[in-house]
Amino acid sequence: MEEQAEELRELMKDESSESVKDSANGIKKNHNTRIIAITSGKGGVGKTNFAVNMAIAYAQLGKKVILIDGDLGMANVNVLLNIVPQYNLMHVINKKKTMKEIIMDTEFGIKFIAGANGFSKIANLSVEELEYFANQFATLGNADIIIIDTGAGIANNVLQFVAAADEVFVVTTPEPTAITDAYGIIKIITTEIVDRTVDIKLIVNRVHSADEGKRISERIITIVGQFLGYKVEYLGFVYEDSVVQASVIRQKPFIVVNPTSKPAVCLKHIVGRIEKTEPEYNEGVSNFLRKFLGNKKK
Repeated sequence: MEEQAEELRELMKDESSESVKDSANGIKKNHNTRIIAITSGKGGVGKTNFAVNMAIAYAQLGKKVILIDGDLGMANVNVLLNIVPQYNLMHVINKKKTMKEIIMDTEFGIKFIAGANGFSKIANLSVEELEYFANQFATLGNADIIIIDTGAGIANNVLQFVAAADEVFVVTTPEPTAITDAYGIIKIITTEIVDRTVDIKLIVNRVHSADEGKRISERIITIVGQFLGYKVEYLGFVYEDSVVQASVIRQKPFIVVNPTSKPAVCLKHIVGRIEKTEPEYNEGVSNFLRKFLGNKKK
């Protein structure tokens, strides 16, 4: 895997320049594309719902947004969007489709790419196949924001997505098990990603008050600082509200169903805070795949 990753890095050396264009379709790479991975220590904390609604909130600000379902085991972004993907990333990896052919428009102003169970095996492909996929992935550089909904927990593919992204948003809830698992995933991220410091931000979902969100975040941030020597930023909270469950049943995001609801207002506030900051590392799509392949566990 390392030999192939090194060959791919050599093949893509010039991809980081804004002036480089994709040979297949002339799409200009955008070095400033912001890539965010959303993850959690356990399932059931509302991670995917947060990712979907955050993507739409960004689109409502006029941003070009691509949402990628990176949960390779229990992919369900398409369920929340009420769409049935015909193609996914494996069709591109196998050179059966181009990225342009698998990316889907949605009624919510965002574009969507379905994940695939075999995506984590990408490094086993030939250098020629890797080069094709890298060139296809680089065409996503027209987006302002790429949001990757990873799987929950510590599977290898989750850590690969996290290692390659510019920023990582960890979603938790006030439940003791969720708090423990949030700390666990932060510990693994900060100790097992070799190449660089990861920009980690925390969201507390399903709270009953602002004070509860602040209290939970402070507990996690204090423990992370004390035992890991790592600084995590608190982005904000999202209220517990029946509108969220109702929107899931309707398969229509809550920020669209009820844009003035408490969860929608919270989420818009979080996106507003994100927009005011720039990640420490913002290397765009040209380097995403390179890092995806190259990052190793210690």
